[in-house]
Amino acid sequence: MITAEKLQKFAPNIKDAATHAAALEKARLESTVDNVRRLCAFLGQISVETGGFTLMEENMNYRNPERLDALFSKVKGVEDAKALIAKGPQAIANRVYGGRADLGNGDEASGDGWRFRGSGYKQLTGRYNYREMGKLVSLDLENNPDWVRVNPTAAQVAFAFWDTKKCSPLADTGDIEAITALVNGPAKLALPERRAATARALDIWMA
Repeated sequence: MITAEKLQKFAPNIKDAATHAAALEKARLESTVDNVRRLCAFLGQISVETGGFTLMEENMNYRNPERLDALFSKVKGVEDAKALIAKGPQAIANRVYGGRADLGNGDEASGDGWRFRGSGYKQLTGRYNYREMGKLVSLDLENNPDWVRVNPTAAQVAFAFWDTKKCSPLADTGDIEAITALVNGPAKLALPERRAATARALDIWMA
C-alpha cells in the first residue's frame, strides 16, 4: 500500500521517499492498518506531525522570545525566553520539558527534556512514553532515545502508537477529530490541516 511513488506525491518535500516507504510499509504489515481509510488517516496525522515528512524531531530552534514565552508556562517572561534562546535548542528543551512528572522526565539539569524531546513520525515525547513504547516494540528506547528519530524504529513506534491508541476503528468512521485528540492531546492542534492531509491521501490512494 505504501510505495515511494505515492508517498512522494503525497509529500512533495519528503527526502528519500524510498527509505520512508519501505520502513512504513514493513511496519504497517504488522499493524491493524489494513485498509485504505486507516492508512490515509494514519498518513494524515504523521504528515502534520513531521511537517510533511521533513522533520523527525521536534524543532526547538526558537527565534521569537514572545512566542516561546507564550507557548510554555515554564518560560518566565520575555527576558527569560531571550536568555534561553541564546543558550540554544538543548537548553530550551530541558527547560520546557524538564521536571514534567506527566512525562516521567527528570529535572531541567537531568537533560531529559532534550533527550526525550518530540521525535519520530508521531513526535513521541517524554521518558515515560519512550519506555512504554519500547516495551511494545521490544526495544530499549529509554536508553536509546535516538532510535525513535530514525527508521526502521520510527515506523515501528508510529504504528505501535496508533494501535495502542485504537485509532483504526475511528479511521473506519472518518472520525479525524477523535484521532487527533489521541495523537496530539485535548488541544487537537492543527485539526483542519490533519483533515486536509487525510483527504489528500485518500485522493491519492483511492485513485
